[in-house]
Amino acid sequence: MSDVVIVAENGQGRYQQEIHVGRHRLIADEPTSVGGADAGPAPFDFVLAGLGACTSMTLRMYAERKGLPLTGIHVALSHSKIEVDGSSRDQIRRVITLEGTLSGEERKRLLEIAGKCPVHRALSQSMTFESTLAE
Repeated sequence: MSDVVIVAENGQGRYQQEIHVGRHRLIADEPTSVGGADAGPAPFDFVLAGLGACTSMTLRMYAERKGLPLTGIHVALSHSKIEVDGSSRDQIRRVITLEGTLSGEERKRLLEIAGKCPVHRALSQSMTFESTLAE
């Protein structure tokens, strides 16, 4: 994991951003429906991608450590707003497909392990944020 992620407007569109993560360069943008040029994933897509990648990697590490016959992992994610007790809340749906000759108990345990990936843990608890203005 990189120490610092840098995000800055790149001047290529109304909302387009260039993201620097170590030696990697990514583009973020908003869809055309909200005034962007759809030149890259929207910010929440990156959140879902991070959760999906972390879920899959965590499951792979666990399966390797336990010698499970897990031959493939597919994670599909979506985000929506729902109403809970009269308040609008964010909801992430995560559907995990596990491939391999896994027993019912192994599949159940892998689902439990998915809930222990670091990104899942961070998103499902209260976070603290510190924002400052650069000098």
